[in-house]
Amino acid sequence: MGMKEQVIPQHIAIIPDGNRRWARGQGLDAWKGHEKGSDRFRDVSEAAFQAGVKYLTVWAASEDNLKSRPALEVLALTSIIEKYLATDEALERFVKGKVRVRVLGRWQELITKESIHTGIERLQLETSHFAEHNLTILLGYDGQSEMLAALKHITVTKQAIDAATLRAALWTADLPSVDLVIRTGGEPHWSAGFMMWHVANSQLYFTDTLWPDFDSKELEKALEDYKSRERRLGK
Repeated sequence: MGMKEQVIPQHIAIIPDGNRRWARGQGLDAWKGHEKGSDRFRDVSEAAFQAGVKYLTVWAASEDNLKSRPALEVLALTSIIEKYLATDEALERFVKGKVRVRVLGRWQELITKESIHTGIERLQLETSHFAEHNLTILLGYDGQSEMLAALKHITVTKQAIDAATLRAALWTADLPSVDLVIRTGGEPHWSAGFMMWHVANSQLYFTDTLWPDFDSKELEKALEDYKSRERRLGK
């Protein structure tokens, strides 16, 4: 069966909720949930690309996660971010998988550690030529902040406000529209205007599974659900 017949979404966006609740359920500190969740990022991204997904966007941390959580939790979270995105090992892994990595949001303002800045910038630069697999990490991201920043940019540059200029001014401007949004954690709601422009016509998939328990089999379920919906829509 060809890729088109399989109805694979071109672009999946994930809101990975439930790390802290998973940790509490295991009697562990909150940072252990984030650590387990970062392992899932690796597993699920590899499975998504193997399934034929071209763009995967994951909301790794909101502005609130990096500004308002307890200091020890933020410290642990930034350490996990550094390990996953800003080390030689991380760079080698993404280059080996031929994955283009983008990191979008206010992370440069909210994370002050210089080695993280240097590592992420190097990762983005050295994977920028890959095209088949595209991983976007939303870090220090808030959809309302993204929209406000876009409108401020258009105002300052004195452009006419229309759909094309607004989209072009977004942090996520280079990404295609999202076909499927997956939210884990059993609380089916939206948060902070998440990618509000790109998800205008997305299919939504909510699961009770907490993110640290969301594996490749759970991703398969989401893809099967998406395929069945697309077939019902006659696409």
